[in-house]
Amino acid sequence: MSGETQQPTQAEPAVAKTTTSKKPLNWGTGRRREAVARVRLVPGTGKIMVNKRELDSYFPRESDRIAVRSPLLLVEENSVDVHANVGGGGLSGQSGAILMGIARALSTTSEVHRLALRKAGMLTRDPRMKERKKYGQKGARKRFQWTKR
Repeated sequence: MSGETQQPTQAEPAVAKTTTSKKPLNWGTGRRREAVARVRLVPGTGKIMVNKRELDSYFPRESDRIAVRSPLLLVEENSVDVHANVGGGGLSGQSGAILMGIARALSTTSEVHRLALRKAGMLTRDPRMKERKKYGQKGARKRFQWTKR
């Protein structure tokens, strides 16, 4: 009996894993100036998390909070949670990047949403970037002071 291997008499059924995390509805990437945001929409109650913090605690200015919520208000979507990872740039650039990420994620859900977001200008990338510093100068445009003697 030492050479025999024991084989199972019955195939074991595959056990489905139950996870507590919700399946992402859609993904969107937004960019503005130096900021890049990766946005995930999941079914939920309308909660917005930015870098694992509440929206109100991450953005102190009301204008930035309004900008982040504007695509959701435009398409009247209240039943999704937003999870955004954002880095680079300042707070205004980050809020603009999150706005674009949310708009891109919503645009894949419905053609009606896409048309409304496109008309509002939320799917258009803002191409303005910081101008590079040139050699022989103090900054991008500012030069060193010229002396006659």
